[in-house]
Amino acid sequence: MTTQRTWDELGGGMPTEEFRTATEAIVANIEQVIEGKTATVRLALAVLLAEGHLLIEDVPGVGKTKLAKALARSIDCSVRRIQFTPDLLPSDVTGVSVYNQENHDFEFKPGAVFANLVVGDEINRASPKTQSALLECMEERQVTVDGVTYPLQTPFMVIATQNPIEMEGTYPLPEAQRDRFTARIAMGYPDARAELAMLDVHAAADPLDNLGAVSDAATVRGLIATVRGVHVSEPVKQYAIALVTATRESQDLRLGASPRATLQLLRTARAVAALDGRDYVLPDDLQALAVPVLAHRIIPTADSQLSRRTTDAIVADLVHRLPVPTDRRSGTSQHYDRRR
Repeated sequence: MTTQRTWDELGGGMPTEEFRTATEAIVANIEQVIEGKTATVRLALAVLLAEGHLLIEDVPGVGKTKLAKALARSIDCSVRRIQFTPDLLPSDVTGVSVYNQENHDFEFKPGAVFANLVVGDEINRASPKTQSALLECMEERQVTVDGVTYPLQTPFMVIATQNPIEMEGTYPLPEAQRDRFTARIAMGYPDARAELAMLDVHAAADPLDNLGAVSDAATVRGLIATVRGVHVSEPVKQYAIALVTATRESQDLRLGASPRATLQLLRTARAVAALDGRDYVLPDDLQALAVPVLAHRIIPTADSQLSRRTTDAIVADLVHRLPVPTDRRSGTSQHYDRRR
């Protein structure tokens, strides 16, 4: 059985039990602050382990920033927070070269992106020019200022929050930047039980103030190495390509998902499989991730917008209509666990 083998035997990373203990500790720690959102918390952690970036979009007051800060505080590593405002400059994000009168030379002052976890609050309140300052660091994990390139630390993740674009004082994110976010999630309103628990816990004090770290950067690097070793069979790879291709051929869309989306879909599926205790990816993983990973990257046609069809609904419909690999009908997962 694959569950009896260690991840080291499967290509790197940490033992299965150690992986499960570390990830469950992070999830439980975040849930001290975020009530009743286990699936959302696990997806946020999956994006971190997939070496991606997370966009949290929803109306004000539902806990977007709390989720981002809780994830950042759960890991003992460098964390920087950027409050995006209309007057924020690109140099505030990336850094700037300042003339040093003592040695008569320019000295680089690093910006807020020089951290393991960068929390960008209300990212769409800054101008597109400032938003674009994140493009290089999110994709290439480096920053170039005045012709000099500075590498960023590992792990590196941008967790950004934004309000819906219909809200006052917001700018739409550029398409190139949306494509660099691995997944977009919505917090949603809590159910009555979770909101009642929130009133009991949050009324006297903010639990975020006393939230401590339960992991560190070295452990996260081990978790990431473990996720890289998760197996993806050939039929699952072909299914991922078929999902992305369907967005490019859809009559409801004028811009489909990019090849980067295919890669990040598989990376996130590996992380989700590992969090579920598997060392192989199932088509079900891709189906569950299709909306959060693909929907924010695509652009609907004018007719779709007039009919008020959301990109989430379009992607969900494509997943429903696209046939899954035929071996899935046998009811077993042995095919997807087969090593080549």
